[in-house]
Amino acid sequence: MSEPKTPTPTPAGDTYKGWVFKWTNYIKGYQRRWFVLSNGLLSYYRTQAEMGHTCRGTINLATATITVDDACNFVISNGGAQTYHLKASCEVERQRWITALELAKAKAARMQAESDDSGDDFPPSSAPAAPGQGSASQNSEVQSALRTLGSKVEDLSTCNDLISKHGSALQRSLSELDSLRLTGEAGDKIRQVTERATLFRITSNAMINACRDFLALAQAHSKRWQKALQAERDQRVRLEETLEQLAKQHNNLERAFRGASQANSTADNKSAAGPGKGEASDEDDDNEFFDAMEEAPEFITVPADPQFHKRSSSNISGFNSEMCPDDQSLNEEPLAMNQESPSQDLVPLKKRRTRISDKPNYSLNLWSIMKNCIGKELSKIPMPVNFNEPISMLQRLSEDLEYHELLDKAAKCQSSLEQMCYVAAFSVSSYSTTVHRTGKPFNPLLGETYELDRRRESGYRSLCEQVSHHPPAAAHHVISDRGWTLRQEITVASKFRGKYLSIMPLGTIHAIFEKGNNHYTWKKVTTTVHNIIVGKLWIDQSGEIDVVNHTTGDRCHLKFAPYSYFSRDVARKVTGVVMDKDGKAHYVLSGTWDEKMEFSRVMQSSRGGENGTEGKQKTVYQTLKAREVWRRNPLPDGAETMYYFTALALTLNELEEGMAPTDSRRRPDQRLMEEGRWDEANSEKQRLEEKQRSVRREREREAASQRTSSQSEEAVEEDSVTDPSLKCAPHENYQALWFERCEDRITGEPVHIYKGGYWEAKDRGSWGRLS
Repeated sequence: MSEPKTPTPTPAGDTYKGWVFKWTNYIKGYQRRWFVLSNGLLSYYRTQAEMGHTCRGTINLATATITVDDACNFVISNGGAQTYHLKASCEVERQRWITALELAKAKAARMQAESDDSGDDFPPSSAPAAPGQGSASQNSEVQSALRTLGSKVEDLSTCNDLISKHGSALQRSLSELDSLRLTGEAGDKIRQVTERATLFRITSNAMINACRDFLALAQAHSKRWQKALQAERDQRVRLEETLEQLAKQHNNLERAFRGASQANSTADNKSAAGPGKGEASDEDDDNEFFDAMEEAPEFITVPADPQFHKRSSSNISGFNSEMCPDDQSLNEEPLAMNQESPSQDLVPLKKRRTRISDKPNYSLNLWSIMKNCIGKELSKIPMPVNFNEPISMLQRLSEDLEYHELLDKAAKCQSSLEQMCYVAAFSVSSYSTTVHRTGKPFNPLLGETYELDRRRESGYRSLCEQVSHHPPAAAHHVISDRGWTLRQEITVASKFRGKYLSIMPLGTIHAIFEKGNNHYTWKKVTTTVHNIIVGKLWIDQSGEIDVVNHTTGDRCHLKFAPYSYFSRDVARKVTGVVMDKDGKAHYVLSGTWDEKMEFSRVMQSSRGGENGTEGKQKTVYQTLKAREVWRRNPLPDGAETMYYFTALALTLNELEEGMAPTDSRRRPDQRLMEEGRWDEANSEKQRLEEKQRSVRREREREAASQRTSSQSEEAVEEDSVTDPSLKCAPHENYQALWFERCEDRITGEPVHIYKGGYWEAKDRGSWGRLS
C-alpha cells in the first residue's frame, strides 16, 4: 500500500511538440521527424503514431549543448555519441524551438541540482529574509502545515488503536459463540461475521500505515520545497535589485549625456574640429551598447519637460538654442484642425454586406499544376485560384482608402506640418491589411475598371483602370468633396529568391489639397512574402518612404524596419521625422504599420548625442507626450474564414446598379471563386486569360504593319520591363479609355492622368461602345 504511484502526465504547458527535419545520412539527407520535448527530455519519432510504442532517440537537455548554425539549422549534443543536426521549416519556427529547448534545459539543470542536494540539511534559521516577509514566517507556515498533518495522523492512530481493541473484543466474543458449537445456519453466519471483522481490521491498519507513509514523505521532501521556495525568493530579490540598479544607471546616463553635450558645445566654440578621442569619458561603454543594437535607430527621442516652452532655452545645457517654430502654440494638445459642425457629416444611405461565403478547404494538387506546365511558356501557365483571393488588383488598390478619414482631417489642418503628419500616417495605413492577407488578387484584364462610389457616405469617388497589360499597370484617381484628390499609377516588379518573394511597387502616389494647394508625393515600400516553398506564409514590409510637400518643401522620412529575430524593437516598427524645408524637425512619428501610429511634437533637438553604428552622430529630439494619429480598425467576426477581409474589403465585390460593363465585379471567374465554386472559377479564369492573349496577339499584328522603326518587337518588350518610358509601348496599339498618357509635371514620369467623363457617363446611364 505504501509504494509510490505512477507520476501524473506532464501538463501541456511544459510540453512542446512539432515536426522538425533531422539529418540522417548523406544519401537521404534531412528527413521529417516528430519531436517531443517534455520533462527536460527531447525525444523523436518517425510519425506521431509511434509515440505509443517506438522512440527513435532521446537526449537529456540537462547536460546538452544547443548551438545555432544558420537561419533555420541548429544542433543539440550531449557531448557523447548523441548529436542531432536539426532544421526547422522557417526562422520563426527555429526560434520557437530554441526558446523552448533553452527553457527546458535550464529547468532540467535546476531540478537535477535540487535533486542532488535533496538530502542536505536546510535549517530554517539560515535562510536569508525576503523583502517584506521574512523566511521565518514562510518556514513557520510549512511547519504549521506539517504539525496539522501530524495531529491528524495521531488522531487516525488513536482510532486505529480503538478499532484494534474493539475488534479484538469482537473476535473473542465471536470465538466464544463459535465454541458453543452452534450448527446449521447460525454457525455459518457467525463465521461470516468473523471473516468480515478480520478484513475490516486489516483494512484500517493499512489506511493508518498509508497515512504514516504520507507524513514521512512530506517531512522528507519539506527541505526540497523550502529550497525551491527560497530560490524563488532569492531570484525575486535579485530582480528587484537589478531593476533598482537599472533605474539608477538610467538617471546617471541622462546626467552624463547632458554633461557630454555641454562639453561638446564648449569644444565646438573653442575649435572647429570635433572632440578628440582622448577626451572620451566613461560614456564610451554606453556608446558601445547602442552601437551593438541590431538596426540602430537614426535618432533618439527623450521626453521634454512639460514646462519646457515656458523657460528660456539657455537654461538647458547641451541643446541647441533655437526652438522649432510652429504655427500653433507648443503644447500637448492634439493636432489643431478646423472643426466642422457634426450636422455636416454624411451618414450611410445604403446597408452594405458584412459577410461573404466561407473559404472552401480545398487542397492544392501540385501535380496537376506541373502537368499543365509541360510544353508551355512560363507566361502561359494557368495558375489556379487556390493562390488567389476573390478581388482584383484594382479593388485591392482601392483598399488604400480604408482610412480616408486621415485625408479628411489633413484637409482641415491650418499648418502644412500638421497636415504632413496625417498624410504620412495615411501612407502607412495602407499596409495594415497585409498582415494576414497572403492571397494574390486577380490580375485585371486590359481595359478592366473598378469604381468605388462612396460620395453619399464618405464624400469621395474612386476610379481604377488597367491601362497596360505588359507590363501590367493600373491608374487610380480619387476625388473627394472634402477638399483633397488622390491619384497614382502602380506597376509591380517581383524577384523570387528561393525562400521568399520580393514585390517592389513602382510608381508615385500624389495627394493634392485644395486649401493651401499643397501637393504631396510618395512611393510604396517593398513587400516580402516569406516561406514560399516550406512553412506558413507571412508578409513583411521594409524600406523607406519620403513624403514630400512640393508646395512648401516640407518632408517626412519614414523608415519601415525589416523583421529581425535579434532586434529588441517591436516587430513591424515604423519611425519618421517631419521637417520643414530648412531641415528643422517639428514632429516625430512612431508606431507599427499593422497597428497604430503616434506623433510627438519636437520641442528641441541636438546633434551632439551618441555616435551611430557608422561613426555618425545621432540626433536627439526632446518631444512632448506622444498622441495617437491612426489606429487599425478591428477585423469583422469570422474574418479568418473570409480571407481575412476588412469591413471595407467585404463590400468591394458587392454588385451595384449602374456599374460599367468593364467593372471588376462583373468578372465571372472572380464571382465564382467568391461563391466557393473554385473548379468552375479555374476553368473560367483560364478561358479569360487565353482570350486576352489572343486579343493582344491580334493587336500586335496590327501594330507591326504600321511600325516604321527598325527596333524589333522583342527588344521593346524586353526593355519595357526596366524602362518606365516604354510602358504601353506603341506595339500594343492600345489607349486607355478614361485616362490619358502624359508626363507628370512634378516627377517628370510618364503617367496616366484621369481625363474625365466616367462619372458623367454613369449618370447618363450610357457607356457608348462599352455597352
